[in-house]
This record gives sequence, C-alpha cells and structure tokens, in this order.
Amino acid sequence: MLVEKLLPRTRKRMQCIELGAALLQAARLLDDGQDMLLVRDEEGRLAGILTKTDVVRQIGRCAGASCTAPVAQAMTRDVVSVRPDGWLQEAWEAMKERGFKNLPITDDAGRPLGVLNAREALQALLDETRHEEELLRDYVMNVGFH
Repeated sequence: MLVEKLLPRTRKRMQCIELGAALLQAARLLDDGQDMLLVRDEEGRLAGILTKTDVVRQIGRCAGASCTAPVAQAMTRDVVSVRPDGWLQEAWEAMKERGFKNLPITDDAGRPLGVLNAREALQALLDETRHEEELLRDYVMNVGFH
C-alpha cells in the first residue's frame, strides 16, 4: 500500500508554523492537542519539526529575552519524512526503528502534505493483510470463482 492512500486522513493531523514564529505561539498550538508542528521556510518547504519536548527543552534553558526565541532555535532540523509514492510498510519500519510516533509526508519539492501517525499506519497495514487473507481464502475455497 502506498502512503498516498492515507493522505486525506494525514492532512487533518497536519499543523504548520512558520520558521520565524515565536516559540510561545508554537506552545499554544501544541497545547491544543497537537503532537508535532511542521516548521516551514519562506518557500513553504519543510525546514524542521517542533514537538512539545523541543519547546520544554528550549524554555528550560531560556533566560530573559531568549524566552521569546523563534521556533527555529528549538526545532529539530534533521527530519525523516516520507513521500506519498512511498510504501507504507517502509514508512512503518522507519517509524518503528527510530521510535517515532509521527512522520511528516512531503512532496517532491519538500512541502508538507500531512503527518502519518504510527497507529494509523499499523492499522492500515493490518487491514490490508486481513483483506489479502480473505482473498486468498476465497481463492483456495473456490468461492466466487467459476
């Protein structure tokens, strides 16, 4: 199964913030139930991600004016992402290996398209396996075939 099959659901989970936005603004967005913010540069490409952990780490180190730091100072820049034409199984393996709960989906230009959740990926893979088992069982039992 390709990642693009899940794009409608993953778009709903996507929340973006601009590179120069204040960390306080990001904290408010994360407080509204988001797990991760996708940080975009001026051209709309994915520049990094920001999680609650990143915000807490930055605030824990701030003093005075540095508490109004931009998102760019706290975000994770080395981002693993997946393309819509990538295999869902490979995305799941990458998430499992690295312990990621979410994985950004980007287009060929690096613009964010959605956020793939580990639970959602695993459920889709399980559903696909169940469907394949049903088809195989029907084939072996000669059900629906003449």
